[in-house]
Amino acid sequence: MLRSYQNTLARLVEVPAAELSSATNLVWLDLLHPTPEEEALVNNLLAIEIPTKAEMEEIELSSRLYTEDGAEFMTMTALSGLDTEDPIKTAITFILKGNTLVSVRFADPRPFAAYAMRAVKPKSVACKSGAEVFLGLLEAMTDRTADALERLGNEIDQISRDVFRKKSSTAEKFQQDLRSIIEQIGGKAELLTMVQESLVSVSRLTAYHGASNEGTTKAAREARQLSKLIQRDALSLGEHARTLSTKINFLLDATLGLINLEQNQIIKIFSVVAVVLLPPTLIGSVYGMNFDIMPELHWDFGYPFSLGLMVASAVLPFLYFKRRGWL
Repeated sequence: MLRSYQNTLARLVEVPAAELSSATNLVWLDLLHPTPEEEALVNNLLAIEIPTKAEMEEIELSSRLYTEDGAEFMTMTALSGLDTEDPIKTAITFILKGNTLVSVRFADPRPFAAYAMRAVKPKSVACKSGAEVFLGLLEAMTDRTADALERLGNEIDQISRDVFRKKSSTAEKFQQDLRSIIEQIGGKAELLTMVQESLVSVSRLTAYHGASNEGTTKAAREARQLSKLIQRDALSLGEHARTLSTKINFLLDATLGLINLEQNQIIKIFSVVAVVLLPPTLIGSVYGMNFDIMPELHWDFGYPFSLGLMVASAVLPFLYFKRRGWL
């Protein structure tokens, strides 16, 4: 799907793709799941070559940030579905040529729709040129990432309370709760990794665009200033994401430690039971040998004596362990 917007009275007004005949006054061409016909139309309109999906997903820096035929090609790793249970990474390519921005994407992150809705309102956001739209989109995605990090931080705090304060009624329930917590920690850690990767790509894009925009006009200076601001925001959010990653790793270690403690407690119980039952078993084995010369075999009180001895040999170790605090 191709959506195109032209500059009219500092607004973005959607123009049907069928009416595109020249790049005059075009500010933004948004290609969502573009068809070959739409790619060919944009290629002929701006004299550029739209990268394929496979080329967009390459991780080499030279394949993501480069200049060709007077156009800047900048590919970032964006996040889609941050408010769902299954967020995904997606590559988005921005192409700046002259006053026109082309965005190529195969997912629909919410900041794109939100920015478009704001842009059609008079004096809402700066959108007189493709560069302003590009920086506005980056800023919207950075703000969206910041909201996701804030929500993620609150969820990690809740996991922390569950790990250290929640008490389960039974050992089985305790084990189930810890397994559930580990699953939650894994999901949060995966999302944090994706967020950090996205923020790094935003920082690279803004640095590359700022270095390429060497104009001395007021608009160029303002664009460089906004690029630096977005880059600083991305770096600060990256630091916050790393702090959350450290916390989530600590929670994972703590949860695994609690599981080990619970397992050690079970092993300790079995060990104590084995030690308590060992002396009675030894005594029963001795008196079960039935040798001829065993005075207790013919003693009237031999049977209760052996039973009492076995009970005493079991109770004394138990009391000793109890006194030492091992139970």
